[in-house]
Amino acid sequence: MNRRGMLKTSLLAGGAAATAGFPAIASAQQTFNFKMTTTWPAGTPYYQSGPGSAEAFAKRVEDMSNGRLKIKVYAAGELVPAFEGFDAASAGIVEMNHGVSYYWAGKTFAAQYFATVPFGMSFMGHHAWLYHGGGIDLWNEVYKPFNVVAMPVGCSGVQMTGWFKKPVESVSDFNGLKMRIPGLAGRMYADLGVDVKLLPGGEIFPALERGVIDAAEWVGPYLDRRLGLQNAAKYYYTTGWHEPATTSEIVINQGAWDKLPKDLQAIVRAAADATNQEGLLWLDAKNGEALSDMVDNFDVKIARLPDDVIKALRESARTTLEDAAAKDPMVKKVHESFFNFKKNHDKWNQISETTFQTTVR
Repeated sequence: MNRRGMLKTSLLAGGAAATAGFPAIASAQQTFNFKMTTTWPAGTPYYQSGPGSAEAFAKRVEDMSNGRLKIKVYAAGELVPAFEGFDAASAGIVEMNHGVSYYWAGKTFAAQYFATVPFGMSFMGHHAWLYHGGGIDLWNEVYKPFNVVAMPVGCSGVQMTGWFKKPVESVSDFNGLKMRIPGLAGRMYADLGVDVKLLPGGEIFPALERGVIDAAEWVGPYLDRRLGLQNAAKYYYTTGWHEPATTSEIVINQGAWDKLPKDLQAIVRAAADATNQEGLLWLDAKNGEALSDMVDNFDVKIARLPDDVIKALRESARTTLEDAAAKDPMVKKVHESFFNFKKNHDKWNQISETTFQTTVR
């Protein structure tokens, strides 16, 4: 009888434990279908399709979650216009948007620091700050009023200064120039007299070709060639001063994010990290060949911005950032975090990467 009683008790206890586990099992089997808009034209490599893109991120999430989280990706204009995806995610019209935080400078100046900072840090330093210097936490603090969660999902590395129809010889050449340029760099160019235009990627080539603009910045050799910019202008300038580590983002509606189980949240973060690395390395592998092709076959002239231009832009950058930090406590908090981290990172970078590039090679 004692053995029967013990067996009955054991079975009841096992049944209770199994029942208690049902919610966890059900949660683990629950599926989600998200919509994600982007700021990129359909088929744009790196950003919209191919390695490191919004579509690559969505596929990685679906594969890693074994189909429990599926993300339908909509290119710019397919569901909402290019620059309205952030608002759509904020309002819960869609669950996600893929873009770059400097596009939302009109909502909050502080957003721009998470994309890139003129005369700031390149990929290694910028992403060290994001992941291990408190940058991502600040990013989400800045975005909290907009009801979205943010994370990095790609980085194009150092970008080219851009394409010009005429050679740049001094600061005076910028006075009255019409140029497509986003983010903080636009503020710096405006100080030099530039008529700044913010155009989506799909509108850059026709505007440059028709003379609606005199100059334009996009990304770097491979992606610029895909837009055909080498056919619209021949002077291709470098320094990377304006976007030394341009980082794209995923923003996720806070309510949609909170509904995801912890394991799916972890999968989204891991997929974003993997896509971030894949995109950077893929572009790095492609840019050299594209640059050679444009120089050899399209008569593109590569040049560095004159020293007086760089000096004027650097001074403008310092003044613009310090003024913004003085006016807004949140900007000040982000600004100080970024530049305090940069001060220490620069010391290490100077004796490591910089020394290697300038002396060993």
